[in-house]
Amino acid sequence: MRAGAGALALLVLTTGCSALGGGSDAERRDDRTAISVTPLDGARDLAPEQPITVAVVSGRLTQVTVRAGGQPVPGLFSPDHTQWRSQRVMAPGLSYSVEARATGPGGAADRTVRFTTRRADKTFGIASLLPNKQDTGLTVGVGMPIMITFSQPVTDRVSIERNLVIQASRPIDGAWHWYDNKNVVFRPREYWPAHTKVKFTARLAGIRGADGVYGKQDYTREFEIGRSQISTADTRTHYMKIERDGKPFKNWPISAGMGDVYRHYTTSGIHLAMSREDVTVMTSPDAGPGQAGYYQTTVYNSVRISNSGEYVHGAPWSVGDQGNSNVSHGCVNLSPERAKWFKDNTLIGDPVIVTGTPRKLEPTNGWGHWQESWVDWLKWSRLRDAPADRLT
Repeated sequence: MRAGAGALALLVLTTGCSALGGGSDAERRDDRTAISVTPLDGARDLAPEQPITVAVVSGRLTQVTVRAGGQPVPGLFSPDHTQWRSQRVMAPGLSYSVEARATGPGGAADRTVRFTTRRADKTFGIASLLPNKQDTGLTVGVGMPIMITFSQPVTDRVSIERNLVIQASRPIDGAWHWYDNKNVVFRPREYWPAHTKVKFTARLAGIRGADGVYGKQDYTREFEIGRSQISTADTRTHYMKIERDGKPFKNWPISAGMGDVYRHYTTSGIHLAMSREDVTVMTSPDAGPGQAGYYQTTVYNSVRISNSGEYVHGAPWSVGDQGNSNVSHGCVNLSPERAKWFKDNTLIGDPVIVTGTPRKLEPTNGWGHWQESWVDWLKWSRLRDAPADRLT
Protein backbone atom coordinates (compact mmCIF):
# COMPACT_ATOMS: atom_id res chain seq x y z
CA MET A 1 0.00 0.00 0.00
CA ARG A 2 1.29 3.47 -0.82
CA ALA A 3 2.22 5.67 2.14
CA GLY A 4 -0.82 7.50 3.46
CA ALA A 5 -3.22 5.83 1.02
CA GLY A 6 -6.56 5.08 2.62
CA ALA A 7 -5.43 6.15 6.07
CA LEU A 8 -7.82 7.80 8.46
CA ALA A 9 -7.24 11.52 8.97
CA LEU A 10 -6.40 12.92 12.37
CA LEU A 11 -8.89 15.15 14.13
CA VAL A 12 -8.36 18.39 16.03
CA LEU A 13 -10.94 18.90 18.73
CA THR A 14 -11.87 22.24 20.25
CA THR A 15 -14.61 22.72 22.85
CA GLY A 16 -16.10 25.92 24.09
CA CYS A 17 -16.84 26.80 27.72
CA SER A 18 -20.20 25.72 29.10
CA ALA A 19 -22.14 26.82 32.11
CA LEU A 20 -22.37 24.67 35.19
CA GLY A 21 -25.18 22.24 34.93
CA GLY A 22 -24.84 22.02 31.13
CA GLY A 23 -25.71 19.05 28.94
CA SER A 24 -24.50 15.48 29.28
CA ASP A 25 -21.09 14.24 28.12
CA ALA A 26 -22.72 12.76 24.99
CA GLU A 27 -24.33 16.09 24.17
CA ARG A 28 -21.02 17.95 24.65
CA ARG A 29 -19.24 15.47 22.35
CA ASP A 30 -21.81 16.21 19.64
CA ASP A 31 -20.91 19.92 19.92
CA ARG A 32 -17.20 19.46 19.33
CA THR A 33 -15.74 21.10 16.21
CA ALA A 34 -13.38 18.67 14.46
CA ILE A 35 -11.27 19.29 11.34
CA SER A 36 -9.92 16.36 9.34
CA VAL A 37 -7.33 16.56 6.57
CA THR A 38 -6.30 13.95 4.03
CA PRO A 39 -3.39 13.16 3.56
CA LEU A 40 -2.16 12.83 7.12
CA ASP A 41 0.15 15.26 8.83
CA GLY A 42 3.79 14.29 8.40
CA ALA A 43 3.13 11.78 5.62
CA ARG A 44 6.01 11.34 3.19
CA ASP A 45 6.53 9.72 -0.17
CA LEU A 46 2.81 9.99 -0.98
CA ALA A 47 1.49 8.85 -4.32
CA PRO A 48 0.64 12.15 -6.05
CA GLU A 49 -2.42 10.99 -7.99
CA GLN A 50 -4.88 11.89 -5.22
CA PRO A 51 -6.59 15.15 -4.24
CA ILE A 52 -6.37 16.98 -0.91
CA THR A 53 -9.52 17.02 1.17
CA VAL A 54 -10.48 18.97 4.27
CA ALA A 55 -13.68 18.33 6.26
CA VAL A 56 -15.27 19.51 9.49
CA VAL A 57 -17.65 17.83 11.91
CA SER A 58 -20.09 19.97 13.94
CA GLY A 59 -18.98 23.16 12.30
CA ARG A 60 -18.34 25.12 9.15
CA LEU A 61 -15.04 25.70 7.35
CA THR A 62 -14.27 29.39 7.18
CA GLN A 63 -10.81 29.29 5.62
CA VAL A 64 -8.61 26.74 3.84
CA THR A 65 -5.18 27.71 2.49
CA VAL A 66 -3.09 25.10 0.69
CA ARG A 67 0.37 25.64 -0.77
CA ALA A 68 2.63 23.37 -2.82
CA GLY A 69 6.25 24.40 -3.18
CA GLY A 70 5.18 27.81 -1.95
CA GLN A 71 2.51 28.23 -4.63
CA PRO A 72 -1.25 28.35 -3.86
CA VAL A 73 -3.34 25.27 -4.63
CA PRO A 74 -6.89 26.09 -5.75
CA GLY A 75 -9.87 24.21 -4.35
CA LEU A 76 -13.61 24.36 -3.87
CA PHE A 77 -15.88 24.36 -0.84
CA SER A 78 -19.04 22.29 -0.67
CA PRO A 79 -22.21 24.42 -0.61
CA ASP A 80 -22.53 24.01 3.18
CA HIS A 81 -18.81 24.68 3.77
CA THR A 82 -18.32 21.39 5.59
CA GLN A 83 -15.85 20.13 2.98
CA TRP A 84 -13.05 21.49 0.79
CA ARG A 85 -11.38 19.61 -2.06
CA SER A 86 -8.43 20.56 -4.24
CA GLN A 87 -9.34 21.07 -7.87
CA ARG A 88 -6.35 19.02 -8.98
CA VAL A 89 -4.53 15.96 -7.76
CA MET A 90 -1.18 16.52 -6.09
CA ALA A 91 2.00 16.87 -8.12
CA PRO A 92 5.11 14.73 -7.55
CA GLY A 93 8.16 15.81 -5.56
CA LEU A 94 6.56 18.70 -3.66
CA SER A 95 6.06 19.75 -0.05
CA TYR A 96 2.47 20.69 0.82
CA SER A 97 1.04 22.71 3.68
CA VAL A 98 -2.63 22.92 4.65
CA GLU A 99 -4.02 25.53 7.03
CA ALA A 100 -7.69 25.24 7.89
CA ARG A 101 -10.04 27.10 10.24
CA ALA A 102 -13.59 26.23 11.23
CA THR A 103 -16.25 27.48 13.63
CA GLY A 104 -19.06 25.59 15.25
CA PRO A 105 -21.16 25.17 18.39
CA GLY A 106 -18.04 24.16 20.28
CA GLY A 107 -16.08 27.24 19.23
CA ALA A 108 -13.28 27.69 16.70
CA ALA A 109 -10.80 25.09 15.48
CA ASP A 110 -7.52 25.50 13.62
CA ARG A 111 -5.44 22.85 11.94
CA THR A 112 -2.08 22.87 10.13
CA VAL A 113 -0.90 19.81 8.22
CA ARG A 114 2.27 19.22 6.20
CA PHE A 115 3.20 16.33 3.93
CA THR A 116 5.28 15.54 0.85
CA THR A 117 4.74 13.59 -2.36
CA ARG A 118 7.19 11.14 -3.87
CA ARG A 119 9.40 12.20 -6.73
CA ALA A 120 8.47 10.88 -10.15
CA ASP A 121 10.66 8.17 -11.64
CA LYS A 122 9.94 9.76 -15.03
CA THR A 123 7.86 12.62 -16.31
CA PHE A 124 5.94 12.97 -19.54
CA GLY A 125 4.72 15.92 -21.51
CA ILE A 126 3.43 16.74 -24.97
CA ALA A 127 6.06 16.45 -27.69
CA SER A 128 3.71 17.59 -30.47
CA LEU A 129 0.34 19.34 -30.38
CA LEU A 130 -1.67 20.28 -33.48
CA PRO A 131 -3.09 22.69 -34.43
CA ASN A 132 -0.31 25.13 -33.71
CA LYS A 133 0.73 28.53 -35.01
CA GLN A 134 3.76 27.38 -36.96
CA ASP A 135 2.52 24.29 -38.82
CA THR A 136 -1.20 24.83 -39.26
CA GLY A 137 -1.97 28.38 -38.25
CA LEU A 138 -4.54 29.07 -35.54
CA THR A 139 -7.45 29.47 -37.94
CA VAL A 140 -8.15 26.01 -39.35
CA GLY A 141 -10.66 24.09 -41.41
CA VAL A 142 -13.84 22.40 -40.20
CA GLY A 143 -12.23 18.95 -40.30
CA MET A 144 -9.21 19.81 -38.17
CA PRO A 145 -8.56 17.29 -35.38
CA ILE A 146 -6.63 17.95 -32.19
CA MET A 147 -3.60 15.67 -32.35
CA ILE A 148 -1.30 14.91 -29.44
CA THR A 149 1.98 13.01 -29.36
CA PHE A 150 3.29 12.40 -25.84
CA SER A 151 6.99 12.47 -25.02
CA GLN A 152 6.79 9.09 -23.25
CA PRO A 153 4.53 6.05 -23.66
CA VAL A 154 1.53 6.29 -21.34
CA THR A 155 -0.83 3.56 -20.22
CA ASP A 156 -3.27 5.26 -17.83
CA ARG A 157 -5.55 6.41 -20.61
CA VAL A 158 -8.60 7.03 -18.44
CA SER A 159 -6.71 9.39 -16.14
CA ILE A 160 -5.26 11.28 -19.09
CA GLU A 161 -8.53 11.56 -21.03
CA ARG A 162 -10.27 12.98 -17.97
CA ASN A 163 -7.77 15.82 -17.98
CA LEU A 164 -7.89 16.68 -21.69
CA VAL A 165 -10.49 19.45 -21.67
CA ILE A 166 -12.17 20.89 -24.76
CA GLN A 167 -14.13 24.14 -24.55
CA ALA A 168 -15.98 25.48 -27.59
CA SER A 169 -18.14 28.50 -28.33
CA ARG A 170 -20.74 26.22 -29.97
CA PRO A 171 -22.14 22.85 -28.83
CA ILE A 172 -19.75 20.06 -29.84
CA ASP A 173 -20.01 16.30 -29.36
CA GLY A 174 -16.63 14.66 -29.80
CA ALA A 175 -14.29 11.99 -28.50
CA TRP A 176 -10.63 11.09 -28.11
CA HIS A 177 -9.20 8.15 -30.04
CA TRP A 178 -5.99 6.32 -29.06
CA TYR A 179 -3.79 5.08 -31.90
CA ASP A 180 -1.07 3.79 -29.59
CA ASN A 181 0.48 4.65 -26.22
CA LYS A 182 1.91 7.94 -27.48
CA ASN A 183 -0.73 9.28 -29.89
CA VAL A 184 -4.27 10.37 -29.15
CA VAL A 185 -6.58 12.39 -31.41
CA PHE A 186 -9.81 14.33 -30.80
CA ARG A 187 -12.41 14.93 -33.48
CA PRO A 188 -16.03 16.01 -33.30
CA ARG A 189 -18.78 13.59 -34.30
CA GLU A 190 -19.51 15.88 -37.24
CA TYR A 191 -17.35 18.63 -38.73
CA TRP A 192 -16.78 21.63 -36.48
CA PRO A 193 -19.32 24.40 -37.11
CA ALA A 194 -17.74 27.29 -39.01
CA HIS A 195 -16.35 30.14 -36.91
CA THR A 196 -16.25 28.13 -33.68
CA LYS A 197 -13.71 29.26 -31.09
CA VAL A 198 -11.95 26.39 -29.33
CA LYS A 199 -9.80 26.21 -26.21
CA PHE A 200 -7.92 23.02 -25.41
CA THR A 201 -6.35 22.45 -22.00
CA ALA A 202 -4.24 19.44 -21.06
CA ARG A 203 -4.20 19.43 -17.27
CA LEU A 204 -1.29 17.02 -17.04
CA ALA A 205 0.74 18.37 -14.11
CA GLY A 206 0.83 15.56 -11.54
CA ILE A 207 -1.38 13.24 -13.59
CA ARG A 208 -0.29 9.59 -13.63
CA GLY A 209 0.60 8.46 -17.13
CA ALA A 210 2.06 5.07 -16.25
CA ASP A 211 3.64 3.37 -13.27
CA GLY A 212 6.07 5.92 -11.84
CA VAL A 213 5.46 8.34 -14.74
CA TYR A 214 3.69 11.66 -14.07
CA GLY A 215 2.83 14.73 -16.10
CA LYS A 216 5.26 17.58 -15.65
CA GLN A 217 3.14 20.56 -16.76
CA ASP A 218 -0.15 21.80 -18.19
CA TYR A 219 -0.68 22.88 -21.80
CA THR A 220 -3.18 25.28 -23.36
CA ARG A 221 -3.97 25.92 -27.01
CA GLU A 222 -6.60 28.27 -28.42
CA PHE A 223 -7.63 28.25 -32.06
CA GLU A 224 -10.58 29.10 -34.29
CA ILE A 225 -12.46 27.27 -37.01
CA GLY A 226 -12.69 29.35 -40.17
CA ARG A 227 -15.32 29.38 -42.89
CA SER A 228 -16.47 25.97 -44.08
CA GLN A 229 -14.82 24.81 -47.32
CA ILE A 230 -15.36 21.23 -48.47
CA SER A 231 -13.95 20.01 -51.79
CA THR A 232 -15.12 16.81 -53.51
CA ALA A 233 -13.06 15.39 -56.39
CA ASP A 234 -14.94 12.81 -58.46
CA THR A 235 -12.44 10.69 -60.39
CA ARG A 236 -15.22 9.41 -62.69
CA THR A 237 -16.59 12.76 -63.81
CA HIS A 238 -13.08 14.33 -63.62
CA TYR A 239 -14.40 17.40 -61.79
CA MET A 240 -13.86 18.82 -58.30
CA LYS A 241 -16.70 20.72 -56.67
CA ILE A 242 -15.92 23.22 -53.92
CA GLU A 243 -18.57 24.27 -51.42
CA ARG A 244 -18.24 27.36 -49.24
CA ASP A 245 -20.45 27.52 -46.15
CA GLY A 246 -22.76 24.89 -47.61
CA LYS A 247 -23.23 26.54 -51.01
CA PRO A 248 -21.74 25.61 -54.41
CA PHE A 249 -18.70 27.79 -55.02
CA LYS A 250 -16.54 26.34 -57.79
CA ASN A 251 -16.57 23.36 -60.14
CA TRP A 252 -13.21 22.64 -61.76
CA PRO A 253 -11.93 20.04 -64.21
CA ILE A 254 -9.31 17.70 -62.74
CA SER A 255 -7.20 14.69 -63.61
CA ALA A 256 -6.63 12.04 -60.94
CA GLY A 257 -4.64 8.81 -60.58
CA MET A 258 -4.48 6.79 -63.79
CA GLY A 259 -4.84 3.43 -62.04
CA ASP A 260 -2.58 1.55 -64.47
CA VAL A 261 -1.31 -0.14 -61.31
CA TYR A 262 -3.12 -0.15 -57.98
CA ARG A 263 -0.76 2.29 -56.28
CA HIS A 264 -1.49 4.88 -58.99
CA TYR A 265 -5.13 5.19 -57.99
CA THR A 266 -5.96 8.27 -55.92
CA THR A 267 -7.24 7.03 -52.56
CA SER A 268 -10.98 7.45 -52.07
CA GLY A 269 -12.17 8.90 -48.80
CA ILE A 270 -12.18 11.96 -46.57
CA HIS A 271 -8.76 13.56 -46.69
CA LEU A 272 -7.73 16.73 -44.90
CA ALA A 273 -5.49 19.51 -46.15
CA MET A 274 -2.24 18.85 -44.25
CA SER A 275 0.13 21.49 -45.66
CA ARG A 276 0.35 24.20 -48.31
CA GLU A 277 3.55 24.20 -50.34
CA ASP A 278 4.80 26.61 -52.99
CA VAL A 279 7.24 24.06 -54.44
CA THR A 280 7.19 20.28 -54.05
CA VAL A 281 9.64 17.78 -55.53
CA MET A 282 7.88 14.48 -56.20
CA THR A 283 9.88 11.29 -56.57
CA SER A 284 8.67 7.78 -57.33
CA PRO A 285 8.37 5.93 -54.00
CA ASP A 286 9.16 2.48 -55.34
CA ALA A 287 11.73 3.00 -58.12
CA GLY A 288 15.19 4.55 -58.14
CA PRO A 289 17.11 6.30 -60.91
CA GLY A 290 17.55 4.05 -63.93
CA GLN A 291 14.73 1.71 -62.86
CA ALA A 292 11.45 1.29 -64.68
CA GLY A 293 8.81 3.68 -63.38
CA TYR A 294 11.28 6.15 -61.89
CA TYR A 295 10.31 9.80 -61.97
CA GLN A 296 11.26 13.06 -60.28
CA THR A 297 9.03 16.04 -60.93
CA THR A 298 8.90 19.55 -59.46
CA VAL A 299 5.37 20.85 -59.01
CA TYR A 300 4.06 24.18 -57.81
CA ASN A 301 1.20 25.33 -55.59
CA SER A 302 0.51 22.06 -53.78
CA VAL A 303 -1.83 21.04 -50.97
CA ARG A 304 -0.85 17.75 -49.34
CA ILE A 305 -3.77 15.46 -48.47
CA SER A 306 -2.09 12.21 -47.30
CA ASN A 307 1.21 10.69 -46.25
CA SER A 308 1.35 8.43 -49.30
CA GLY A 309 2.37 11.22 -51.67
CA GLU A 310 -1.04 12.59 -52.67
CA TYR A 311 -1.43 16.31 -53.36
CA VAL A 312 -3.78 18.68 -55.11
CA HIS A 313 -1.35 20.61 -57.30
CA GLY A 314 -0.78 22.48 -60.52
CA ALA A 315 -0.02 20.30 -63.56
CA PRO A 316 0.37 22.27 -66.79
CA TRP A 317 1.24 19.07 -68.68
CA SER A 318 -2.19 17.53 -67.98
CA VAL A 319 -4.45 20.53 -68.66
CA GLY A 320 -5.70 18.85 -71.85
CA ASP A 321 -6.70 15.76 -69.85
CA GLN A 322 -8.34 17.63 -67.00
CA GLY A 323 -12.08 17.18 -67.23
CA ASN A 324 -11.91 14.00 -69.30
CA SER A 325 -9.08 11.59 -68.30
CA ASN A 326 -7.08 10.39 -65.29
CA VAL A 327 -3.37 10.47 -66.08
CA SER A 328 -1.53 11.19 -62.78
CA HIS A 329 0.39 8.88 -60.47
CA GLY A 330 -2.23 9.49 -57.76
CA CYS A 331 -2.41 13.25 -57.26
CA VAL A 332 -5.32 15.50 -58.14
CA ASN A 333 -4.16 17.74 -61.02
CA LEU A 334 -5.41 21.28 -61.58
CA SER A 335 -4.42 23.99 -64.01
CA PRO A 336 -1.63 26.23 -62.64
CA GLU A 337 -4.00 29.16 -62.07
CA ARG A 338 -6.58 27.06 -60.22
CA ALA A 339 -3.91 25.30 -58.17
CA LYS A 340 -2.57 28.64 -56.96
CA TRP A 341 -6.06 29.77 -55.97
CA PHE A 342 -6.67 26.48 -54.18
CA LYS A 343 -3.39 26.65 -52.25
CA ASP A 344 -3.94 30.30 -51.28
CA ASN A 345 -7.56 29.77 -50.22
CA THR A 346 -7.31 26.46 -48.39
CA LEU A 347 -7.08 26.23 -44.61
CA ILE A 348 -5.18 23.40 -42.98
CA GLY A 349 -7.88 20.95 -41.91
CA ASP A 350 -10.21 21.64 -44.85
CA PRO A 351 -11.82 18.36 -46.00
CA VAL A 352 -10.84 17.16 -49.48
CA ILE A 353 -13.05 14.21 -50.38
CA VAL A 354 -12.12 11.86 -53.24
CA THR A 355 -14.68 9.48 -54.76
CA GLY A 356 -14.76 6.88 -57.50
CA THR A 357 -11.65 4.71 -57.00
CA PRO A 358 -11.23 1.20 -55.57
CA ARG A 359 -8.27 2.22 -53.39
CA LYS A 360 -9.48 3.45 -49.98
CA LEU A 361 -7.71 5.95 -47.75
CA GLU A 362 -6.52 4.23 -44.59
CA PRO A 363 -7.43 6.02 -41.32
CA THR A 364 -3.72 6.07 -40.43
CA ASN A 365 -2.61 7.52 -43.79
CA GLY A 366 -1.94 11.15 -42.96
CA TRP A 367 -4.91 12.68 -41.19
CA GLY A 368 -7.47 10.12 -42.34
CA HIS A 369 -9.30 10.33 -39.02
CA TRP A 370 -12.68 10.98 -40.63
CA GLN A 371 -12.50 7.65 -42.47
CA GLU A 372 -13.72 5.82 -39.38
CA SER A 373 -17.41 5.77 -38.55
CA TRP A 374 -18.40 7.30 -35.23
CA VAL A 375 -19.06 3.83 -33.80
CA ASP A 376 -15.57 2.66 -34.80
CA TRP A 377 -13.99 5.89 -33.57
CA LEU A 378 -15.47 5.37 -30.09
CA LYS A 379 -14.04 1.85 -29.83
CA TRP A 380 -10.62 3.40 -29.22
CA SER A 381 -11.77 5.98 -26.67
CA ARG A 382 -11.70 5.07 -22.99
CA LEU A 383 -14.37 7.59 -21.96
CA ARG A 384 -16.45 7.44 -25.16
CA ASP A 385 -18.31 10.69 -25.90
CA ALA A 386 -16.64 13.84 -24.57
CA PRO A 387 -18.93 16.83 -25.25
CA ALA A 388 -17.09 20.14 -25.20
CA ASP A 389 -17.63 22.50 -22.31
CA ARG A 390 -19.12 25.88 -23.14
CA LEU A 391 -16.49 28.51 -23.91
CA THR A 392 -17.69 31.94 -22.83
